[in-house]
Amino acid sequence: MQINSFPSLLAQAAPPAGQPQNPVMAFLPMILLVVVFYFILIRPQQKRAKELRKLIESLKSGDEVVTSAGIVGTVVTVKDKTVTLRSGDAKFEITKASVAEIVADPNATVVKA
Repeated sequence: MQINSFPSLLAQAAPPAGQPQNPVMAFLPMILLVVVFYFILIRPQQKRAKELRKLIESLKSGDEVVTSAGIVGTVVTVKDKTVTLRSGDAKFEITKASVAEIVADPNATVVKA
């Protein structure tokens, strides 16, 4: 037997027992794992980011907001990238991205049942 014919001999050998013949079946667990991660982790995060973008776009003067640092204040002015808040006796300017939620809208009508 010549040394040069050894790789061709290995190529003709049957695959080891217990290994799937179909390459798609070999990657099926990996594909399922990616799909599960998408629906459990990525999709809800994208949904929250979209809701936060809508919230930031809807900011207007008079809204009571909470920042990501936990500061509660009332919106005084809204600019392109910043928001001016009044909290207690302090008035300061923050970026729109640091607004976490709108607590109350003073113009909204409250309906009690």
